Amino acid sequence: MERKVNFEKGEFYHIYNRGVEKRIIFQNISDYKRFLVLLYIANGDKSLHMKDYGSLNFIEEVFGKDRGRPLVAIGAYCLMPNHFHLLLTPLVDGGISKFMLKLQTGYSMYFNKKNDRVGALFQGVFKSQHINDDIYLRYIYVYVHLNPAKLKNSEWKTQSKSFFNNLKKFIAEYSYSSLQEYLSRNYRIINPKPFPVQIKNIIDYSAMIEDFSETTNFPEGSPRGKGTTCLTADL
Repeated sequence: MERKVNFEKGEFYHIYNRGVEKRIIFQNISDYKRFLVLLYIANGDKSLHMKDYGSLNFIEEVFGKDRGRPLVAIGAYCLMPNHFHLLLTPLVDGGISKFMLKLQTGYSMYFNKKNDRVGALFQGVFKSQHINDDIYLRYIYVYVHLNPAKLKNSEWKTQSKSFFNNLKKFIAEYSYSSLQEYLSRNYRIINPKPFPVQIKNIIDYSAMIEDFSETTNFPEGSPRGKGTTCLTADL
């Protein structure tokens, strides 16, 4: 069932979801790779049948496969053990809802079959926040890419300078976020073209960490702002 929300073309949205009962949804490298593959092949108006793609688990193998017309432009993504974050803008009417339906259904079917389970894998359809200004857009872009910092230390903002030096390396080498695509400018899953120039040019992850660690005033509606519905497992 598709989410009944009016996602408008030309607008930007923070999309996120986590496992039901906060369960781990990425148990190993193969799980992460399958979701990355789905981020690419689910983003098209062609019907998704995984049998058409064989046992592909590497984005290098699926990139260039016919997926039809893209439904959304992905500006950023990050996969964490029990949740994920996406920065999206729709390219067609209903693009976000159609993409998320294909993405989550495809991954749930894979996960349930692999683990001999039934039932919902994700906590509801998905959560969304409309990004209504450039400051908030920049914040979400950085927020998504720095999400893995909590894997190093849940209180990472208060750590020593030596910790931050190690964190910079960890963030840059984290395999399951779009930061590596930006650093290499080898865009496979993401499509930065529809996003503002000031976002596409934020590739200094060292500055990201320093700026974000000092942030105390968060935009209204942000994951740290008033009235937030963001994941409790996030930064």
